[in-house]
Amino acid sequence: MDQAEVSDTTHGMPWRVKVVIGLLMLLAVAVVLVSNRLLTDRFAEATRNRADVRLALYTGNLMSELQRTSVVPLLLSRDPQLIRALQGDEFAETSAKLIALQSELGVASIRLLDADGRVVGATDRNVLGTSFRSESYFVDAQRTKDTVFVAAKREAGGYDFTYSRAVAADSRVVGVIVVSVDLMKFERAWAGLQDAVVVTDSEGTIVLATEPRWRGLPVGEALAVRDAPSAIARALQATTDWAQDRPDAYIQGKAVMKTETRVPFRGWRLQTFTAYDSVRERVNAILALEIMGFAILMAITFYLLSRRAWTRSLSFQRESAELRMLNARLQREIAEREKVQKDLEVAELTLAQSSKLAALGEMSAAVSHELNQPLAAMKTYLAGARLLLQRKRLEESLSSFQRIDDLIERMGAITRQLKSYARKGGEAFEAVDLRACVSSALSMMEPQLKARVVKITRGLPRQAVMVMADGSGWSR
Repeated sequence: MDQAEVSDTTHGMPWRVKVVIGLLMLLAVAVVLVSNRLLTDRFAEATRNRADVRLALYTGNLMSELQRTSVVPLLLSRDPQLIRALQGDEFAETSAKLIALQSELGVASIRLLDADGRVVGATDRNVLGTSFRSESYFVDAQRTKDTVFVAAKREAGGYDFTYSRAVAADSRVVGVIVVSVDLMKFERAWAGLQDAVVVTDSEGTIVLATEPRWRGLPVGEALAVRDAPSAIARALQATTDWAQDRPDAYIQGKAVMKTETRVPFRGWRLQTFTAYDSVRERVNAILALEIMGFAILMAITFYLLSRRAWTRSLSFQRESAELRMLNARLQREIAEREKVQKDLEVAELTLAQSSKLAALGEMSAAVSHELNQPLAAMKTYLAGARLLLQRKRLEESLSSFQRIDDLIERMGAITRQLKSYARKGGEAFEAVDLRACVSSALSMMEPQLKARVVKITRGLPRQAVMVMADGSGWSR
């Protein structure tokens, strides 16, 4: 495996792992969300159907009790024994008869009132002699001559539900029979369930409820009551707002499912509030299984990827050891090559210096000739200057000395050029004017050029032409 393949494998494994993990997570989230929506809708619909069935059952039981009890006042108002007792004011056996009828008819209580509203017979002997002259069921029964239903709220809470009917004899009202309906037994039966149940009258006031504090309140106010006891708490447990798109109602800030039906009696309505706890429990159970399945799948994936990565890691370790050995060998070869390169550079510098010295040897004859000419001229100028001094011609002698000085400067320039050409190059670059370099080179080569009869045409720009070069020789 070459270097490119090793690099590709090393960088490819994390990328593939991330892609696999990302796809699994996206798939898990999508499946959980879709399953939650479908299962929630399905189980919520099943819960609503069961609530509708219970609602129909509650309504049927309530109507059966009301209809069965509504017939009792009609029958008792026509009882000959009760009529004779009211006409003759003989009530010794009236209470016993009413108690016997109560057990046979299954009603809550029975009371017989005379024309003045005084209790003359009752299943509860404690109310005998009590006057109910001002009660609505007594007044309405005398006025309508028909069976009257009254729901009166008690001071201690709750309602008394009574049927009353006037007892007539010889076209004259001689008393009123009052039969109480035991609807509170339905509250006790409903309170044992998880549903919150309320029955409202035609004005929307709650007359029956699984929560006693709701009686006598409108539904909206009742749902806002805090510190609900066990019946309401059971109806609100484990419900969450995301279980459905729009909750039917809220009780103490909790979302519940509301079902409602009309009771075919005096405009009454029956409502139930069912918590979503059973829905969430069933949905969460299935979602937990799905999440567990994805967790197991991801664990298996991690195991396979880690095993493959471990196998590749061993291969990479072996290849890495080989690469380290190869790298050490390459470093040794590089060090040897660098040493050879340095030796080669030294040899090249030595060869260049030797070439310069050889060329300098070739130029020595011309240079010596070039130096001899100024020396001969200087000797001539010195002899002339001596004669001029002897003759007191100072100005002319000074002119000879000036020529001698120019010749010395020329000889110094030639020697500097030779010295600069012979020395080794400097290590630092500096700004150098190419015009001065050309002039110096021509001056140094002037003897050889003259010997070979070479014509030099020189054209230099007026402005400086600066370059970075080794100009240490030109500064001297």
